[in-house]
Amino acid sequence: MHVIFVEPSFPANQREFVRALHAVGARVTGIGERPPEYLDGEMRGWLQSYEQVPSVVHESALLETVQRVQQREWVDRLEATIEAHIMPVAHVREKCQIPGTSTRTAWLCRDKPSMKEVLREAGVACAQSTGAESGDQVRAFAAAVGYPLILKPRSAAGASGTVRVNDDAALERAIAEMQIDRGYSVAVEEFIEGHEAFYDTVTVNGQVAHEFITHYYPGVLEAMRTRDTPAYFITTNRVDAESYREVKAMGKQVIEVLGIETSATHMEWFFGPKGLKFSEIGCRPPGVGAWDVYCLANEIDIYREWASAIVHGRTEGRLTRGYSAAMLSLRPDQDGTITAYEGVEEAMQRYGDCIMHTHFPPPGSPAHPVEGGYMANAWMRLRHPDYDELRNICDTVGRMIRIRAR
Repeated sequence: MHVIFVEPSFPANQREFVRALHAVGARVTGIGERPPEYLDGEMRGWLQSYEQVPSVVHESALLETVQRVQQREWVDRLEATIEAHIMPVAHVREKCQIPGTSTRTAWLCRDKPSMKEVLREAGVACAQSTGAESGDQVRAFAAAVGYPLILKPRSAAGASGTVRVNDDAALERAIAEMQIDRGYSVAVEEFIEGHEAFYDTVTVNGQVAHEFITHYYPGVLEAMRTRDTPAYFITTNRVDAESYREVKAMGKQVIEVLGIETSATHMEWFFGPKGLKFSEIGCRPPGVGAWDVYCLANEIDIYREWASAIVHGRTEGRLTRGYSAAMLSLRPDQDGTITAYEGVEEAMQRYGDCIMHTHFPPPGSPAHPVEGGYMANAWMRLRHPDYDELRNICDTVGRMIRIRAR
């Protein structure tokens, strides 16, 4: 099978998808923005050819390049795994008559108000929401639904660009800062109180082949706005527990309604006083190294499982569920420049058997803002057979290690 993979070099873990496609027997053509000499020896070995474009989200350039590849050789699949690439690749895929995620599915997974409208019609419980292109539309929704509200760009991924507003004054600030009255479209929805988590899958022909349930501590908005609380997410090895039956049923219904066929998926959900509520879904893998966490938890190569689904229409391995695993974000005490680390040696002595991967930028490196995400600064991946004990370890290590900056 011949697979075109969009942007094999950036971000860094994109190379894992190319590696996996090559490992399961695919011939892989890469299309990316970097010049060919940027590719290292391993990447050159995995790719049978490489095409450079000015931008992979420039549809006309991408279309021309894919058509040129098609003139040389039959193309079976055109794949992308980054949120911003999904829609342009779907358009090109359809114009070139290549199987894969349709433009309808890509649009519904990208445009939050349209996504929720379709799912509500199918009976999926969602927060009240709307799309707005003017301040007056936002104000009208606030008057009808009440506070607190969440505002975010219609096509944003995760918490990117997301603002919570609790009153009229905060709403007016958000309208001005997001330039809504200047033609910028946003999604507006009621804020749902409750625990925040996500349900991820590798799906083959619309059927879930592998599934994962992962919990945020604390919720994403709080994690990306405060630096004095340990921020982490844990994928549980208790996926078969009865308490998750409703989550898995909702996830599978969402996949069916949106027409997702063979793809990775990433679905956010909340559970609280109003019960289980769907938040959003992407027809792509999750970000911030979540798949690497799944590999640790299940002693399997999830990238290869995805590649096998794409190339052979089936997954290969079995998830062991031997561990729960976590991504722990470690944030500097202020923005600026990292000067020192404290508590790392103690953490390694006490929990070294659980700490699997670490990243500690050396002193002198920039101390990035917490809004940059879980991997913006130092981080750890940890695992333990017991979910509750892993939570305790993450809380302890998150408070034990201090990153000093000035």
